[in-house]
Amino acid sequence: MNIEYSEFYLRDILNEVTTIAVVGASSKKHRDSYKVMESLIENGYKVFPINPNESGNNILNLECLPNLDAVEENIDMVDIFRKHDAVMDIAKDAIKIGAKVLWMQEGIVHHEAANLATSAGLRVVMDRCPKKELIK
Repeated sequence: MNIEYSEFYLRDILNEVTTIAVVGASSKKHRDSYKVMESLIENGYKVFPINPNESGNNILNLECLPNLDAVEENIDMVDIFRKHDAVMDIAKDAIKIGAKVLWMQEGIVHHEAANLATSAGLRVVMDRCPKKELIK
């Protein structure tokens, strides 16, 4: 897919955000969302796992919430680990809660959701992994 973002753009986002909701969080240690959440926590971010199927369970000692509305703090970045057809609704929810960044994991590209989020003032990243960007 190869969408280009400047190193400065990605670094600026990761330096600015402090709270990250991971939509599509998994309690399975072998899953990418688990590994990314673990890395984000290790790098000092406050992480909120989001997954209605895991709601009420703990993932990495954090209570998993059913949706973005259930988070009682301001969320800077929404990191998406969901299939393409779920991205637009997540983008709308991210706008509704006042997130600053909509980040789509590797393999996820949704131009319509990106345009909606950008129009609402969010910065958008598609097809990238914040864990990998942190170690660059």
